[in-house]
Amino acid sequence: MKDLLDIMRKKTDSDSSGHVEFDRIRIGLASPEMIKSWSHGEVKKPETINYRTFKPERDGLFCAKIFGPVKDYECLCGKYKRMKYKGVICEKCGVEVTTAKVRRDRMGHIDLASPVAHIWFLKSLPSRIGLLLDMTLRDIERVLYFESYVVTDPGMSPLEKYQL
Repeated sequence: MKDLLDIMRKKTDSDSSGHVEFDRIRIGLASPEMIKSWSHGEVKKPETINYRTFKPERDGLFCAKIFGPVKDYECLCGKYKRMKYKGVICEKCGVEVTTAKVRRDRMGHIDLASPVAHIWFLKSLPSRIGLLLDMTLRDIERVLYFESYVVTDPGMSPLEKYQL
């Protein structure tokens, strides 16, 4: 994402109004490995904020250790404050002392027990998954909701490959 922003900020090949001209743009899906490389940590809890302290829960959806500090140049526990500790990671709470603006850029990830399909790829018309697998939307929904299975290796059984 930062690469794209850096390209857009460059003023090369731009006219006087500041517009940048592009020949093409390519959009694709990120692999699980690429997503994990972007991640700053794993979100393990569904909690967001502690109702007593109003601070983000550790390993939760708003975790300061994963996403960055809530206040500029201040760790969560308050051990390190001010700009002179910039870049220091607190031993107590594990938060990096930097600007709170990094919370907008940093991503975390959630390891799921089983693979999931995004609803946009399933319900869009025509269904992207349906076109890719040459299956009807109803059959794909039955597989995704564990009502039926697709045979990938028939082995010695009387079933045929790709049969529901």
